[in-house]
Amino acid sequence: MPAERLQKILAHHGVASRRHAEELILAGKVMVNGKTVLEMGVKADPAVDDIRVGGKPLKPKFEPVYLAFHKPKNCVTTVTDPEGRETVMKFFKRFPTRIYPVGRLDYASEGLLLMTNDGELANAISAARSHVPKVYHVKVNRELSDEQLAQFTGGIPLFGRRTHRARINRIRRGANPWYEVEIVEGRQNQIRLMFQFFGVMVEKLRRVRIGSLMLGALPPTEWRPLTVKELTSLRRESGLTGAASLPRPRKATKRKPAASKEK
Repeated sequence: MPAERLQKILAHHGVASRRHAEELILAGKVMVNGKTVLEMGVKADPAVDDIRVGGKPLKPKFEPVYLAFHKPKNCVTTVTDPEGRETVMKFFKRFPTRIYPVGRLDYASEGLLLMTNDGELANAISAARSHVPKVYHVKVNRELSDEQLAQFTGGIPLFGRRTHRARINRIRRGANPWYEVEIVEGRQNQIRLMFQFFGVMVEKLRRVRIGSLMLGALPPTEWRPLTVKELTSLRRESGLTGAASLPRPRKATKRKPAASKEK
């Protein structure tokens, strides 16, 4: 096996995302053949080199897991929460492999969330440079004017920095209309703040698509494994090369965790 950059190896083995792996290296927590690595660019071969993280040897290459999950409202999209709020990990307590959520979806929002242990893919999707589009259905308390729609599309200032171009279409009229919004960024509470810029309040927000990956009819709190076709498309859209592959399905990935029965 050819030598690869150390941060890529750690990501492939499910230790952390590539960005977090770089932080571990710079913090002096990674050793190769007994020597502490303190700089980027070092290469190694996990088949022959002794790689340790925090003093512990690197585990054999993990079996990748890719799940489409319908995050419900009122939980945090993190592994842990310092405020003690429930996180999405509540629904995966009995899952046999350590996985984590990719990207942001705020506490009050629901919809499609990718859960994986593939740090390379997680980092690629989350990276601003990849511009993987995310699509949301948003219910608000009044309609935007044509002028506001044009401004929304062209970008608005948020905390001193203008948002990227967005796409917005009204999909249901009424006193509380629904809009479909597509953005390529992932700033915290971005869509809520973009509507708030025009004095419009978001009442419901649901993410329905990440790249070409669709939420579809997946009910809240439930998940399903990605298909090879879906994974291949996601990798291509996030700028990764190489063919996608999935392990053989196991019983554990065919059923919901027990906690997911809570409604």
